Amino acid sequence: MSQKIEYAIQDRYPEDFSWCYGCGRLNKDGHQFRTGWDGDQTATYYQPESAHTAIPGFVYGGIIASLIDCHGTGSASLALHRKNGFEPEDTELPPRFVTASLAVKYVKPTPEQKQLKAVGTIEEIHPKKFKVIVEVFAEGELCATGEVVAVVMPASFGAK
Repeated sequence: MSQKIEYAIQDRYPEDFSWCYGCGRLNKDGHQFRTGWDGDQTATYYQPESAHTAIPGFVYGGIIASLIDCHGTGSASLALHRKNGFEPEDTELPPRFVTASLAVKYVKPTPEQKQLKAVGTIEEIHPKKFKVIVEVFAEGELCATGEVVAVVMPASFGAK
């Protein structure tokens, strides 16, 4: 059974900042990762496609890194949005984060044809900086872990 996120933080990002190849809802060629709350942790579900093959039967590691990266920044956005008194289903625009650092550890090969679940545990380390520990599972089996340090997107990113 395929699971999905009902209220994703990415659904609330402003259009100008919804083009990320990993999580941008407006990027029809991208992965469109969707991150939401799962209790006190965050979750993203993703079904890799056959084109995401590393070797037959296994998912390319870059897809896993991208999932961890976008899940981390989405989780940070969720955390600060909640701290500010809002949830993803609210109409208030959430803060947008960018990656300051990304570390990925591949625990075991990630099988193709299986829905992936990224789970995030969030730690605030500064009012505008969060660390998110991410675990990626395929059918309950831990395949990869990661650490994302995410910072509130600088205002200069929106300057044209």
